[in-house]
Amino acid sequence: MAKEDEKKESGEWKEFFWNPRTHELLGRTASSWGLILLFYLVFYTFLAGMFCLTMYVMLLTLDDYKPTWQDRLAVPGMMIRPKGEALEIMYKIDETESWDSYIQALDNFLAPYNNSQQAMTNDDCPPDKYFIQEDSGEVRNNPKRSCQFNRTILEECSGINDRTYGYRDGKPCVLIKLNRVTSQSQHRSLQAPFVTCGAKKEDSDSIGEIAYFPPSGSFNLMYYPYYGKRAQVNYSQPLVAVKFTNITFNMDVNVECKINRLFSEDATAVNERDKFSGRVSFKLRINKM
Repeated sequence: MAKEDEKKESGEWKEFFWNPRTHELLGRTASSWGLILLFYLVFYTFLAGMFCLTMYVMLLTLDDYKPTWQDRLAVPGMMIRPKGEALEIMYKIDETESWDSYIQALDNFLAPYNNSQQAMTNDDCPPDKYFIQEDSGEVRNNPKRSCQFNRTILEECSGINDRTYGYRDGKPCVLIKLNRVTSQSQHRSLQAPFVTCGAKKEDSDSIGEIAYFPPSGSFNLMYYPYYGKRAQVNYSQPLVAVKFTNITFNMDVNVECKINRLFSEDATAVNERDKFSGRVSFKLRINKM
């Protein structure tokens, strides 16, 4: 009796898959399947058409050279080079291999800043004033020119006279750059923003003397406003080098660098609640036997 039930169930399953009497496949005739496939073909074609139309209309509103909508960042973010892992720079003076990767990273980063390269691609601009390049109505003034930032400006931290950027002597250089923000100087300041670095409170006695290059530690106004990567294809971000000339060895020193004197008139101080607002923190440890 059980075998007969199994045969009956097997036959019913086969008949559901293909019924030779009614010519139905999975319970539907060929015309029924055709109507369903036609419906979904029309339905998904309509959806695809709506998506393409929406994307086309949206693209018509976009500008290739600047964002349609953008926040006014009074205080752009900052980053360091070399940045190491988790913003930590740690090495042993006596072990060349422990700091060689930092030297290589700085060499690669500064290669586009070689004086010869800058002379070929960028302008020798007058310092201390904005390099404004306005459009003429609907006629774009593109591509826009950019000002030279020569590697030699970084002096002791340029890697030219000292190929180890001070790492061999336990006096390392760290490069600081501001994140790029288009039209950053809509509210124009009269003085360039500058960088200051110091230790966290618990490490204030360990950081020692700090030297800045250029000596003012500032980002010259001639590198602003920034008009975007598409408009300023050869733009070189200005840098500030920080050299730790007398840091305490064999201990962690937590360093914080921040920007002062901002571009926006209504932003006179770094937001103390936002740890990424106009500042960067990193740990520096130099071990010496």
